[in-house]
Formats: sequence, structure tokens, C-alpha cells
Amino acid sequence: MTDDILTIREVADYLKVTERTLYRLAQEGKLPAFKVGGAWRFRRGDLEQWIKSQSQTEGEAERRTGEERRSRK
Repeated sequence: MTDDILTIREVADYLKVTERTLYRLAQEGKLPAFKVGGAWRFRRGDLEQWIKSQSQTEGEAERRTGEERRSRK
């Protein structure tokens, strides 16, 4: 099921980042999350979509950087 609800600890293990990083990303609105009784929660499906969007964004940035390097030569 892609709409499983995960805790911050579970997401930290899943993404291999610290809980502190997740708190920061969630508070800044950079990571899809919501609060239940003051505790951050995450939907697995939202995280999977976010991961895909991050991969696409990084790939686009790498392509642009490569194009800039070639055009400077």
C-alpha cells in the first residue's frame, strides 16, 4: 500500500538521512509531511513521488551544468 503513514524515524531509515534533516525539510515545506498531535508524519506515496521529483531535478541540473561547461570551451 502506497499510503502507509510513516514516523520520522522510519523515514530517516528509509531515506538514510538524520531525523534532524527531516525536521528541517518538513518545516521548510521541502518535504511532503503533516503533523498529528505535534508529531511529523509522512505518506509513503508522497515520499516516493518526492524522490522521483528530486531525481528529475538533479538530472536536469546536471544536464544544464554539462551544457554550460561545453559552451564555455
